[in-house]
Amino acid sequence: MENKKIYPNCPFITRIVGVGGLTKSQLIEKLQQYSISMNEYGEKLINDEKFITSTSEYSFETVELSVGDLGFFDGATTPQIYKKATELGLELCPIELGPYLRLAYLDQPEVVSENPIKLHQAPSGSITIASEILSEEEDFPKGFYIRRINDVLWLRGYRADHLHVWNGDDHFIFCKKN
Repeated sequence: MENKKIYPNCPFITRIVGVGGLTKSQLIEKLQQYSISMNEYGEKLINDEKFITSTSEYSFETVELSVGDLGFFDGATTPQIYKKATELGLELCPIELGPYLRLAYLDQPEVVSENPIKLHQAPSGSITIASEILSEEEDFPKGFYIRRINDVLWLRGYRADHLHVWNGDDHFIFCKKN
């Protein structure tokens, strides 16, 4: 374990993602133009009145890393992950970043796992966008993740309570503090 390095002393991926400038309906239309699929939770999130789009354009530098890159090699809960990321100079993304990240990352590779899909686990190759939740309701999705499945790009919503333990190799996107 001593030789495992944590952020920022580990490999990580940064992207500049432009956000804003579209109405909610224009954003949904743009996702459809690029044949981006959404699950029921993703649609519920983006269509909720609390999901607000910015009229002005701005950009974020995002950092993609694994839960293990935050020092949680055996996994951690969402509150533990978010607290550690904040301590390391990262911050949560606005919920609006999810659809824009999906549009910006059209060449996401498809990761085929030899492990069968496990219930209540992040799917292989998925990247969860770390963001504030819009609703504490148990049945309401907590955020977005992106994935490529059978060569189809997805913007999916997910549900996970504060006790859910993410695996050390699950990937998250955070924003770099300015």
